[in-house]
Amino acid sequence: MAKTPDFEQSMTELEKLVERLERGELPLEEALKHFERGVELTSACQAALKAAEQKVEILLRKSAGSEVAEFEPPSGDPAGDDASTP
Repeated sequence: MAKTPDFEQSMTELEKLVERLERGELPLEEALKHFERGVELTSACQAALKAAEQKVEILLRKSAGSEVAEFEPPSGDPAGDDASTP
């Protein structure tokens, strides 16, 4: 069983395919193969996004009873200290 590429890899490949197709320099058969691969990648990305959305919904439901606190960076953290910004 082949390992499916992760979301980021699929998106990168899809972007490259779109660039090649937009140039309009491919022979018809090759363009059709690229288009077909693009459709496959699009479906895979949509499925990955749907799965991520479902995970987020589950996590939000689980934490619905929990109180959400504001994030406070630890003291001394330059990201949280506006005075240290030049």
